[in-house]
Amino acid sequence: MRALISVSDKSGVVNFSKELVALGYEIISTGGTYKALQEAGIKVIEANEVTKFPECFEGRVKTLNPYIHGGILHRRDKQSHLDEAKALGVEGIDLVCVNLYPFKATIEKTNDFEEIIENIDIGGPAMVRSAAKNFDSVIIVTDVVDYDLVLNNLKNNTNTLEFRRDMMIKAYEHTASYDSMIANYMNKRFNNGFGDKQFIVGNKVFDTRYGENPHQKGALYEFDKHFTNKFTVIKGEPSFNNMGDISGAAKIASAFGDDNAVAIVKHGNPCGFAIKDNLLDSYVEALKCDPVSAFGGVVAVNGIVELDLAKKMNEIFLEVVFAADFTAEAIEELSRKQRIKLFAQGTKKLEMSNDDFNFKIIDGGFVHQDADRVNDDEVKNAVLKTSKSASPEELKDMEIAYKIASLTKSNCVVYVKNSAMVAVGMGMTSRVDASKAALRKAADMGLDVSGSALASEAFFPFRDSIDAASEAGVKCVIEPGGSVRDDEVIDAANEYGMALYFTGVRHFLH
Repeated sequence: MRALISVSDKSGVVNFSKELVALGYEIISTGGTYKALQEAGIKVIEANEVTKFPECFEGRVKTLNPYIHGGILHRRDKQSHLDEAKALGVEGIDLVCVNLYPFKATIEKTNDFEEIIENIDIGGPAMVRSAAKNFDSVIIVTDVVDYDLVLNNLKNNTNTLEFRRDMMIKAYEHTASYDSMIANYMNKRFNNGFGDKQFIVGNKVFDTRYGENPHQKGALYEFDKHFTNKFTVIKGEPSFNNMGDISGAAKIASAFGDDNAVAIVKHGNPCGFAIKDNLLDSYVEALKCDPVSAFGGVVAVNGIVELDLAKKMNEIFLEVVFAADFTAEAIEELSRKQRIKLFAQGTKKLEMSNDDFNFKIIDGGFVHQDADRVNDDEVKNAVLKTSKSASPEELKDMEIAYKIASLTKSNCVVYVKNSAMVAVGMGMTSRVDASKAALRKAADMGLDVSGSALASEAFFPFRDSIDAASEAGVKCVIEPGGSVRDDEVIDAANEYGMALYFTGVRHFLH
């Protein structure tokens, strides 16, 4: 039996090779792997002894040879293949262990195109694909975490077709994601990220109980190990819908740096938000905005949940609490609620992945775009359009309202007072309806919005939203501007003695 081992990630490869030798395998290897195994005292055959041809072109060609690929690909169940292999002097290779040149690590550390090109693996993917194609007879290993699994199956005589089939699938996933990464990088470098093909690759983290509804299957996939590294299940099973709400709530709660921000979300939309001196006060104020919707909602906490906050949260039913972390006492307290789910990042403050792109499924395909973000200077550099300006406290309220609006389904308006959201209207077909819905809900909750800051994620097309805001006692407004009726909106704000600011940047979220 023969095993071909050629890896960039050499962790665990010496022990893996020793175990294979003990099981009766001859080891064939190349380059740095050959040297590492030889230095470890393992009997190893250099690939050029098999190929009868030296490595050439600075190592670009090593294993692209019939003695290698013939050894991998010939069928053991066909006598004609066996006879031809014998006639050609091709010896069988029964296990291939390959992981590929570190293209991702290279593009993260350098912009040197020549170095990047040299870290595109050719022989590695070819061997992986050959071994995977012939999984009926060959084991393909592409992940160091599978070394023990492979050894256990070999030692226990469970090297079954089903096992090799599973390794085959993983191998093709490996080469597909590798090529996708290269294609996406080249399109980003030369085509502004929008080439003829767009590849979206994620690694499975876990299955969800079901999708949006019980008759749908669902699972969570990740980019760059964000959830593997920063998502810990403390209590409960995260559902498909939970993950969407957690993402929406965490984006809002984390949008204010180290501030003690708490966001409450229901069905993807914020129904409470506040920043106060401590997280307990932030939660109390956030809950006031819409305690009815908050029932059964998802709470994101930009910090560590301690016992006092946990006790307050337990006063109502919350489906999910997602936080930077929890104290042991807080976990014990919250766990008294049987149905609550607790998830943490294991950090001091919430940390988002800040993906460079996002996409949306449409019938027959998807639309793909650069990710939208509110830049830190958008509110700071907003242009005052009225004779009255906002106070520092009002500017802070405007910043909060504007950031929340940018992360809320359009059409939307957000009212913030004393660093807490007091009204929100979202997902409406007209902006004036959003304004009216927000104010009506605030009235139902007994909340006073007078003196608040109003933000819209897009321009007000008419002055009617300003009229409604004035009647409610709004003192300052921030919006992108850009309507053909901007002058009417500005005149209305001046008429009511409001401060009105334009950012010049729209933040639709559909």
